[in-house]
Amino acid sequence: MAQTAEKFLLNRLSRASLAFFLVVAVLCAVFGEPLTAASAAAVAGVIISDRSFHPGRGARPWPAIQKLFFAALILLLTTSFWTGPWALSHWLYGLVLVAFALVPRGIATLVTVFMVTLALAAAHWAEGIADRHQMISAFLLTILLSAVLIFLREYKARQLAPLRRTDELTQAASREYLSADLHKEIQRSEREGTDMSIIMIGLDAHASDNDPDEDIRSILPRIGRFLHSQIRDFDTYYRAADLQFLVILPGIATHEAIARAETIRTGLCTLLEAHGLNLTISTGIAGLNIGDDADSLLQSAANALRRAQQQGGNRTQAYSAWTPTTSSIQPRAEGSAP
Repeated sequence: MAQTAEKFLLNRLSRASLAFFLVVAVLCAVFGEPLTAASAAAVAGVIISDRSFHPGRGARPWPAIQKLFFAALILLLTTSFWTGPWALSHWLYGLVLVAFALVPRGIATLVTVFMVTLALAAAHWAEGIADRHQMISAFLLTILLSAVLIFLREYKARQLAPLRRTDELTQAASREYLSADLHKEIQRSEREGTDMSIIMIGLDAHASDNDPDEDIRSILPRIGRFLHSQIRDFDTYYRAADLQFLVILPGIATHEAIARAETIRTGLCTLLEAHGLNLTISTGIAGLNIGDDADSLLQSAANALRRAQQQGGNRTQAYSAWTPTTSSIQPRAEGSAP
């Protein structure tokens, strides 16, 4: 829930900031301040290309576009030292924090040193501006405070790193470690010549009228405990999305993973039914094949799960990389012949 609240607040803040800077850009353009209007537009571009504005912005080419907007902002603010307006140089107060948020630490440090040097040089030559010395002292103090905040953030991140390994709601491993751990397991499987499979488990929430915030999320801790009881000591399970889990099964071939997935699926369906939730579970299985990496293996499992849910849910679907067809296991109706 903490991750959901953080994403919600950042999204609302991003949209409010975008609206503010767009209004500033339009007003400055109308009142004949093109440099300020261009700077506000560059900030708006940085915001709209950030992941906090839209989750899809983390994929290419959005990170590169965001860095281009940031570089344009630096160029515009640098120009303001000599062409004016001088008040635009006060935007540099927040530039340090933005730099450390968008670019690697070494580049952000170089940007900070570069801007401080330019600010000192501009203040020395801007003899006709009375408040130039006050601006420089405030700018340096802001950089000092920003450095303290950055240090505290890094210190806190290192302290909390072990805690972020586990999702606080389900006790599953955090999704931030999924790709890296899966990559290591793939390397180990290829090195030792053993099989490996993954299972993606999804709640068929689209087929239910229940409110996810009240009913489905309340059962997630029990789902996490059930998955923990069903896997081996060296298996790992992750919360891949709000209503999806992923299990890595080293040394397990696809046909064995199908049987395990069906056992997990039926057990979870029984758990949900026992708590009065009219929900079903679908699972997608993908086995490691030659040439697979973490991304392709995850995509195969996601495709299998999506296919299972598109066919009505409440079933297990296996993905095959060798043929375009898939195999599925549907739940047997009560009283039907085996």
